[in-house]
Amino acid sequence: MAGPYLQQPSFLLATLKADCVNKPFAQRCHDLETVIEEFPAKELHGIFPWLVESIFGSLDGIIVGWNLRCLQGRTNPTEYSVALDFLDPSGPMMKLVYKLQAEEYRYDFPVSYLPGPVKASIQEQVLPECSLYHNKVQFTSSGGLDLNLALNPFEYYMFYFAISLITQKNSPITHHVSPSNSAYFILVDTYLKCFLPTEGSVLPPPSSNPGGAIPSPTPRSPAVPFTSYGMHHTSLLKRHIAHQPSVNADPASQEIWRSETLLQIFVEMWLHHYSLEMYQKMQSPHVKESFKPTEEHVLVVRLLVKHLHAFSNSLKPEPLSPSAHSHTASPLEEFKRVVIPRFVQQKLYIFLQHCFGHWPLDASFRAVLEMWLSYLQPWRYAPEKPPQTAELLPRSVSEKWAAFIQENLLMYTKLFVGFLNRTLRTDLVSPKNALMVFRVAKVFAQPNLAEMILKGEQLFLEPELVIPHRQHRLFMTPTLGGSFFSSWPPTITDASFKVKSHVYSLEGQDFQYKQMFGTEVRNLLNEAQLTQMMMKCGTAQDENGKKQLPDCIESENGLILTPLGRYQMINGLRRFDVQYQGDTELQPIRSYENATLVRLLYRLSSALNERFAEQMNVLCSREDFIGRFCCYHLKNPRFVHKIRYSPVLKDRRNQNWGPRISLRFLASYRTLFSLLMLYFIASWFYIGPVGCTFIILFSYFLYAVIMTFFFEGRKPHEH
Repeated sequence: MAGPYLQQPSFLLATLKADCVNKPFAQRCHDLETVIEEFPAKELHGIFPWLVESIFGSLDGIIVGWNLRCLQGRTNPTEYSVALDFLDPSGPMMKLVYKLQAEEYRYDFPVSYLPGPVKASIQEQVLPECSLYHNKVQFTSSGGLDLNLALNPFEYYMFYFAISLITQKNSPITHHVSPSNSAYFILVDTYLKCFLPTEGSVLPPPSSNPGGAIPSPTPRSPAVPFTSYGMHHTSLLKRHIAHQPSVNADPASQEIWRSETLLQIFVEMWLHHYSLEMYQKMQSPHVKESFKPTEEHVLVVRLLVKHLHAFSNSLKPEPLSPSAHSHTASPLEEFKRVVIPRFVQQKLYIFLQHCFGHWPLDASFRAVLEMWLSYLQPWRYAPEKPPQTAELLPRSVSEKWAAFIQENLLMYTKLFVGFLNRTLRTDLVSPKNALMVFRVAKVFAQPNLAEMILKGEQLFLEPELVIPHRQHRLFMTPTLGGSFFSSWPPTITDASFKVKSHVYSLEGQDFQYKQMFGTEVRNLLNEAQLTQMMMKCGTAQDENGKKQLPDCIESENGLILTPLGRYQMINGLRRFDVQYQGDTELQPIRSYENATLVRLLYRLSSALNERFAEQMNVLCSREDFIGRFCCYHLKNPRFVHKIRYSPVLKDRRNQNWGPRISLRFLASYRTLFSLLMLYFIASWFYIGPVGCTFIILFSYFLYAVIMTFFFEGRKPHEH
């Protein structure tokens, strides 16, 4: 086996690197296609890791590569078409993969870039449950503590392809880019249709040798002693291939490993970012998130979920005649039978639980919601079509899906409760948020669905009369023999066992289940609460004729919103009348004020207040008419309110700035315009500026005297 390409620099590699700078994209791809066709595998082995990195970007995200996530046919039609042709399952890149696969080359992938739970497990020398990592872990050649996975070319290529969705999240994305139209999204769909076909079998890979076949990965002895945690699943690859006398004996069995490998890589890279233990810790709001999925990431996962439903539903029905049972099902058909419960269910459930609990309360949650609803409705991706006469009527959910609903009970019930809790904290005034509630209600209102969910809950709550002992009863299929793919006997005891095993395997033996149709969940939004909300949500008025505050309680640090108060504020039903509580002279300059005049008048007022502070205090301290007259003009009233309309702290409400002169009202455009109009009108009566000023001052003096007598405490220039 040749060493890493960095240790064996070649002229070919140097030439291709230079072409990346000097040649256009289409020409580079054409040259690469020629190189792949003409050069032997020994030479191509040296350029393969560099080529994969130059396409999908580096693992640290520094090298963007071809930026497939932003490449769209509408904006870059030429590059878009060339890239898809080059990376197509029958294109030049996959031909290179199969060419190297025939020589059994291995390439190192750093364990440090794997998802968190997998990385932590391998670094602790505990073998992950997924067979994808078995017999692949090894130390680096330098002898350090860093670990690598020794991957075959197909695995190495798919690892980089899948993880580029995660590592390249900081690449520049323009606002007009639609993730579902990107080259990356199209390639995911293409690979799924090719390696997980709903019709026919997996297409055989192109071979450079006529009549030859590409060998499947051969088992390698582990380089590090590991202990396995959980129940170890035997790979379909080992079952169908490892014991074959020849790799060419059964072409269908030989190629099942590509389907399983592709699915395992996609699930591990996109979903396995939270282990069961980590999921339990993430329930605390004080725990910092280790991984934050993006909306694009969720859209790709939804594509995977939809295709897996279609793939699983394409399973051929079991024959009714006894003689037909003697025929052994193909590996691909057996793979379809277990693909969702064995490979996807647990990791997707934990992924969705994390999204429901930590996703922002905005319209971007729609992507998570649609992924969840897609998983809940496998019948949408079944090959049979409803009759045309029933298109306008709600389609009843067939009883044949009862087993799926029971074996995925928590997906329906606990996540539904999680959605209700999110809804109570969401702004339902927003049409986009209200639409999400409508979408969930429409799905769960499908005829017969609620009855089947209720039946699943009854099976879970059924007392254990037949199975006396329940200790780590995980619903995992046997690892040996044909019973791995065989169906369970259709008895009530067995159905109850399935439901209980599903729940306990995902949530643990001590899980306290909340019934979806129980009183506790119904009380989340019962009729009494809704009535109370409507009565308190802003229509009532207090004794001053003002809208009531949001529901809150008084504390030493001010007002604290109750859950009802948060709901009222989020939905715009009530609000605090937030007002400026500081020095009125220092409040922000308003749009109706002249900024220059505000600053000049503030300096003038400050100089006068500093110069005559003592005299103003003496005048305002008098108990006669002159004292009240001066207080009316100079003294700022205290901020005292019988009812609080702002969540300001207590120690900031009762501030008194003392007697002072305020000239800021003269900076108002409204005041300046009024004075200008008065001078203009006075000019019609042949009154000059001096006379007009005297009339204005005298009129104001009379007004101030009257106001002093009748309205003590009001300031004339409050805004």
